[in-house]
Parts: sequence; structure tokens; C-alpha cells
Amino acid sequence: MMSRGATTVVRSMMGQMFSTAAGNASVTGVMRTNTGLIGSEKAVATWWIRYSPIGARNASTMTLGEKEQQQEHKEEATGSGGAAAGGQKGKEVVSYWGVQPPKVTKEDGSEWKWHCFRPWETYQADLSIDLKKHHTPTTFLDKLAYWTVKSLRFPTDVFFQRRYGCRAMMLETVAAVPGMVGGMLLHCKSLRRFEPSGGWIKALLEEAENERMHLMTFMEVSKPRWYERALVFTVQGVFFNAYFLAYLASPKLAHRIVGYLEEEAIHSYTEFLKELDKGTIENVKAPAIAIDYWRLPADSTLRDVVMVVRADEAHHRDVNHFASDIHYKGQELKDSPAPIGYH
Repeated sequence: MMSRGATTVVRSMMGQMFSTAAGNASVTGVMRTNTGLIGSEKAVATWWIRYSPIGARNASTMTLGEKEQQQEHKEEATGSGGAAAGGQKGKEVVSYWGVQPPKVTKEDGSEWKWHCFRPWETYQADLSIDLKKHHTPTTFLDKLAYWTVKSLRFPTDVFFQRRYGCRAMMLETVAAVPGMVGGMLLHCKSLRRFEPSGGWIKALLEEAENERMHLMTFMEVSKPRWYERALVFTVQGVFFNAYFLAYLASPKLAHRIVGYLEEEAIHSYTEFLKELDKGTIENVKAPAIAIDYWRLPADSTLRDVVMVVRADEAHHRDVNHFASDIHYKGQELKDSPAPIGYH
């Protein structure tokens, strides 16, 4: 079957070929109808598809489409379009490029249902980490970072009050920004200077991904209201650009700000634990995504999740204060090996 464009071109060619014929003379075997091509026009059309560059391209595309349709029919016949991870059911995408979703299983042989992380990316949080460490601000930039963070805590306390589940969820939408911004800028710097980063690109991106996983976890515990979702757009937009400019101007200031932000996060999660222990907040079963991500026991609760998240925040505190100290010594991050491998 030919496309409308192909039919038009063939008829144009036929018109030129037979334009010299007598006006009323009939051409044997050639008939034009409103429904398509018949007679000698079929032969010309066949020649046009075979030898015309445009026709060959159309033929190639049609062949590819037929192959994909045959593959789809084959997949449907074998019933390979099973359930997607997370309970979402649908047919797998048939890739012309040979990209196939990997079949991942747990250690016990059961199916791995998470697409956002893999079994080899899971870990056990270090609960023995010192939660009371604090960097005393001494220089002007330290004090600027410290009081900037303290000024941000007041409106946060007023808005969320003691709704720690919602507070944790909303703050993680912001906490995942600094690592991504810092990793992106270090990546571009490494490209410009043709030099390695000392592993800091990977370390900061790991931090950003870990904070995002905190958000995915607390999404299972607390659902944001419509105005809270709107707030995320505003706060994230302002904070992303502000931190981006701060990192360009002074990386040591930017990392110090994050270090103090993580100290405040440790305080917030400690208060969260107090409310759980008092029974003010129900200590529900831990979300399945948290159990797999932190390798928690199957009977873990929300309290166990808050414990490992707080340990993560303490690790981020140490990494960012350490990064700021490197800059204060007049060195660059690439001069000191990055703390890779915690997550």
C-alpha cells in the first residue's frame, strides 16, 4: 500500500510520460480511477519504490514497523508483558535498540521490585555515629552560615509546628538540592580544567540521592497537602538558585551552610523520636522501601526508620563540614580523597 505522497508523485510521472500522446487517444492497459492505481501504474510505482531514494526510505520504515508489530504480537502471545515493579502492571517496552530491563532478584531469589535503586546500592546505616558534634563558628563566613540557617529554622517551626512526619517529608525536598548543585558544578569544573575531582562529584551526588530516598520513604508515611506541594515549588526554586550562586561565590561558605543545615536536621529527627516514644505519633510499620533500602529487619517500625535517617544526616554533616575545612586550608576538594562508600 502506498502513501498519498507516493501516489501523487507516481501520477505526476505518469502525466509527464503520457503528455505527448494524442488528447483523446487511449493508452492501452493504463486507467486512472479515483480509488487508486491499476494497470501499468503499478509497474511504475514498483520501480519508483525500488529506485527512488525517498521510496526506499519509506520502504525501510514500513519494514521496521512490521518488525515491531511482529515482535509485539510475539510478546503478547508468550505473555511476557507481566507486572511492573511497585504494583504497576503493563507491557514491557520492546526496544529496537536492544535495551532490555534487567531481571534483578534478592538474595533469597525473590523478585526485586524497586526501579529507583538496586540491591547492591542498599546499606546499613552507622547508628554509632556521634550525633553531638558541632562546628563552633569563628570566622565571618562561619557566623554568616550559622545565623542564616538559624533564621530559616524559625519560619519552619511556625509552619510545621509539631507535625514532624510532614516536616521531614517537606524538608527533604530541599535537602536533596545542595549535593546535586555541588556535584554538578564540580563536574563542570573538572571538564573545564581537564582534571579529576578526587571522588567528590560521586560523593555529593550520592548525598543528593540519599536525601531523595529519604523523601521517597516519608512519602509513604505522610501525604502532602495541595498548598504544601505548591510551597515546594517556591522554596525549591529560591533555594536552588541561592545555593547555586553561593557555591560559585564561595564553596567553603556553601558547604558550611549545609553542615549547619544537617545539624538542624539531626535536632528535628531527635524531636521526632521523642514524639514517637511519648505516643504522640503512632509508631507504624516501616515502609517496604525503607526496609529494603537500609536492610532493616522485616518487623521494623517508623522509629527504626527515623533512627537510620538521622544517622544519614549526621554523616552528611561531617562530610560538608570537612569539605568546608578543606577550602579554609587553601586547598581544593580534589586534593583530599572524598568519603565514598558510606551509601
